[in-house]
Amino acid sequence: MLLKILLSYILGYLNICVEGYFIERFINICISKKILLWNIKREKSSIMHANISIKDFLELKSIAKSTKCKVKIENKKGMPFILNKYKKRKIFLILLFVIVLLILITSNFVWNVEIRGTDSINKDEIIKELSEQGLTVGKYKGKIDTKQIINETRLKRDDIAWMSINLKGTNAIVEIVEATSKPDIIDENEICNIVSDKTGIITKINVQNGTAQVKVGDMVKPGSLLVGGYIEGKYTGTRYVHSSANIEARVWYTKKEKMNFITEIEEKTTNVENKYSLNLNNFVINLYKNLPKFENYDTIVSSNKMKLFSNFYLPIELIKTTYYETQKKQVKYTEQEATEILTRKIEEELIEEIPNKNNIVNKQINKYQNENDIEIEVVYEVIENIGTKEKINM
Repeated sequence: MLLKILLSYILGYLNICVEGYFIERFINICISKKILLWNIKREKSSIMHANISIKDFLELKSIAKSTKCKVKIENKKGMPFILNKYKKRKIFLILLFVIVLLILITSNFVWNVEIRGTDSINKDEIIKELSEQGLTVGKYKGKIDTKQIINETRLKRDDIAWMSINLKGTNAIVEIVEATSKPDIIDENEICNIVSDKTGIITKINVQNGTAQVKVGDMVKPGSLLVGGYIEGKYTGTRYVHSSANIEARVWYTKKEKMNFITEIEEKTTNVENKYSLNLNNFVINLYKNLPKFENYDTIVSSNKMKLFSNFYLPIELIKTTYYETQKKQVKYTEQEATEILTRKIEEELIEEIPNKNNIVNKQINKYQNENDIEIEVVYEVIENIGTKEKINM
């Protein structure tokens, strides 16, 4: 469809207005006869504006008559009408011809690789992997074997469950569904113990199968045996089983950090400089001569690939480099300020490590103050399910 629209632009197209009470029928007949309408806009319920090629417009007379719609031309656009308007400006026409020719040539290459669906997988890793398989910016689309690239990439990576590559215009859209990592599961028929995977104090133990090796109040460490994979009977003797139990323990999450009362920080001023450069298929042209005049600065680089349509990228990338002036500054905190800042920072970091925040039963803050600094320790006490199954090799 994109190439057909581009061809219509070269050969000329019309902006038309269609009026009538059967516009939906008008559109459906156009679709059935493969007449392309684009940039369709409705005005009220009985008026429609759209673009159509000159060739297709000639077929609208009978459709308009059968649907009792009126069709009129609002504007004439495209190369023939532009050439007619600027026929005396030869240099303009030559440049226009060169631009159109370059667009037609570049449309056969991939100028952007778009990765979708990645949360935990690094996009740069995927782009590097695709590049090794033959999908790179500047690659001729006719030489890209998407099926082979997908198969080779999935064979090399266990973290990808599904993958697709769609070449739309000059854009390669790579859709990825990440594989969810599954824990090692021991078959129900296998004999196993349950061992602790954390340090804590047992608060609850309910054994469905096996023999408990700990009781409420016992302290356990990672690797401690919680439930043995056997049952001893008075008449049956010892039977080895697949252990099963619900075990809860009081565990602790702790973090400690130090902060000086006098700290040197860098803060941004209001002075900013922007520098621009062009990237023409990895050939960079700087549009500036000098580096920023600031002695100290932070740098943020952003880029924007130029495109004609949503999926028609050009091999031109505008790079914007923003320089923010910074200055060093000494800040003196009181004991209370330092305590609040450091405590808040540790709490935010520590809370991210706790799987279920609703199970926090206690929080303790320990403070150790010296002459020049303060050290804060935050301890969260949490009730959690613990224990992991460990196979017994008989």
